[in-house]
Amino acid sequence: MTNRSRSTFRGSTPRRATVVGAGSFGTAVAILLVRAGVRTTLQARTTAQAAELQRSGENSAYLPGVPLPRELRIETSSDSLARAELVLLAVPATAIDGVITQLDQRGLGSRTPVVSLAKGLVAPSGAVTTSISGARYGAERVAVIGGPAHADELVHDGGALVAASTDEQLAGMLAHLFTRGGVICEISDDPIGVEYAGAAKNAAALASGATEAQGLNAAGAAAGHIFHEIWRLAESQGARPESFIGLAGTGDLVATALAPGSRNRRAGELLGSGVEAAEIPQQIGQAVEALETVPMLAKALADAGIEAPVTSGLSALIYGQLSVDDWIALVRTSVPAPALWRRRVRPGFWARLRARLSGRR
Repeated sequence: MTNRSRSTFRGSTPRRATVVGAGSFGTAVAILLVRAGVRTTLQARTTAQAAELQRSGENSAYLPGVPLPRELRIETSSDSLARAELVLLAVPATAIDGVITQLDQRGLGSRTPVVSLAKGLVAPSGAVTTSISGARYGAERVAVIGGPAHADELVHDGGALVAASTDEQLAGMLAHLFTRGGVICEISDDPIGVEYAGAAKNAAALASGATEAQGLNAAGAAAGHIFHEIWRLAESQGARPESFIGLAGTGDLVATALAPGSRNRRAGELLGSGVEAAEIPQQIGQAVEALETVPMLAKALADAGIEAPVTSGLSALIYGQLSVDDWIALVRTSVPAPALWRRRVRPGFWARLRARLSGRR
């Protein structure tokens, strides 16, 4: 049964928030919410993880060296959500569907907004996360956070996020909270574009990492091809170009490509060195969204009839169906589909047309 009531935050700021998922980004967001004056609970995946967070006072596995605020409550993801007035899902996109379907059973309020912090697509359908949560709870209750959000820097130096929802008040409320917590946050009414931009930047970072050993030109070409191909998919679903051009797209891509600890870039480097995709998450120590997102993107592009040789080739590289040398050759020889040529209107065209039409009267 779906729960599609409207949310309760209108005209007021949520007093209590729960972040489901205690990875690096989930932990950082929980800290920001505490700084914003919200009574915040961070829910870890297991009892052991929750106990370690409480014992050590920091998330040494995912955000070492950052003290957890004393006001931050620690629970597990099996605990109730009944008191939360805002729920943020900081789990990998490939696992978020299962989490969303359990929210009602865990006591989610009938009007509580649900916000995705994931950057990827939902397995196995390849849908964006807000389409899954929106179908269940109504578009006016769901949102997504995008933008350059390297967790360690976010809590130490701030950052620049995007809060996207089809409901302007929900997006505005989230932006207000993050701004109060010390982070710049713009609002957007294009959640589909923001989500595809996040998926594109992860895929582009993976692609550039896989080609970096062959030179910066190859790495840049790989990222550019991927970004262009996925933009065409997003555009076909109504996304707007500013979502890819702005913070959620190119801004996040630069942050991911430059970050020394970027999982997706590092995964690309390992993939390009011949390490099998199945072994990479274990070597890195965390889930790598792009390894699962890229094949779903390749399928979605094919289903939409959009030519995407580089994204398809990267998917084949992940599955071991294409060698690294062949992948590099594909990147170097692929030519993007040409832009639509538009005839330029000579200055004074409209004035001449009006004069001609007036003369016929």
